[in-house]
Amino acid sequence: MDTPIHAVTGALGYTGRSITEQLLARGLRVRTLTNSPRRPNPFGPSLDIRPLAFDDHRSLEDSLRGVSVLYNTYWVRFNHKRFTFEQAVRNTKSLFQSARRAGVSRLVHVSILHADKADDLGYYRGKHELEDALRALDLPHAIIRPGVLFGRSDILVNNIAWVLRHLPLFGVFGDGSYRLRPLHVDDMATLMIDHAFRNGNTSADAVGPESFTYRELVETLASILARRPRIIPVPPALGHAVARTLNPFLRDIIITREEISGLMRGLLDSPSPVVGAIRLTDWATQHRDQLGVRYHSEVGRRLQRDAAYADVR
Repeated sequence: MDTPIHAVTGALGYTGRSITEQLLARGLRVRTLTNSPRRPNPFGPSLDIRPLAFDDHRSLEDSLRGVSVLYNTYWVRFNHKRFTFEQAVRNTKSLFQSARRAGVSRLVHVSILHADKADDLGYYRGKHELEDALRALDLPHAIIRPGVLFGRSDILVNNIAWVLRHLPLFGVFGDGSYRLRPLHVDDMATLMIDHAFRNGNTSADAVGPESFTYRELVETLASILARRPRIIPVPPALGHAVARTLNPFLRDIIITREEISGLMRGLLDSPSPVVGAIRLTDWATQHRDQLGVRYHSEVGRRLQRDAAYADVR
């Protein structure tokens, strides 16, 4: 009997890479659907690479034929001239429908904490719409809701560390008392795979073992890196304006107004039980010689699709 195929969107990227590593370690057959087929492939012939052809429904269905479980990590972090939330919602709905028509048995989908609590924010409104669309399908599924992920090639924690290493000041939006519970990307992958083997429709908030206020997170990382920048409260509008002045130099969008709003409203926190074992403080201490040495660009990853994340400039 053939080993079931597990399909992962973005296996050459961030969360998808961790999922793929764990699936292959279990001896499972893995296929990826990707927009970056020329990105370096660390898995060699063990990974079957197919196009993530949202506009070609027949091709998308063909790529999903024979798949038992589909893990969907596809999304965009902000609106950009090359990609938007509206496009991402439309593309993901196309993926859902293609999975159902192709006979996929289960779909494990990445959403966001409190997806139904902030429809005034484009990121959350899109995630909320997709949760509703998935529930409306006749397709067994799991919805996994992370807040902040960290680990190899992450954006937020690494770039906080980059600022701490390179600038004498660190501006915390408001008083910094809003909380977040970071989860390691490998723990996120483990959780998604666990839900792939459950029955019925399931969901889980994906939160790690440590809880920080935003200011505590910055202070903790500064201590681990042995840096002593001045950490100061700044009005959100001023903090965003400063970030915008740095965007052209870093060729990125450091943070958006909506991301600041979601952060300050506590949308990256949840009272749900811990689902991961890897502590941010332990991981950051272990990797402090590499953490924040280089800035990680979200836009660069979207545009430089033939480069590994570690090589994106």
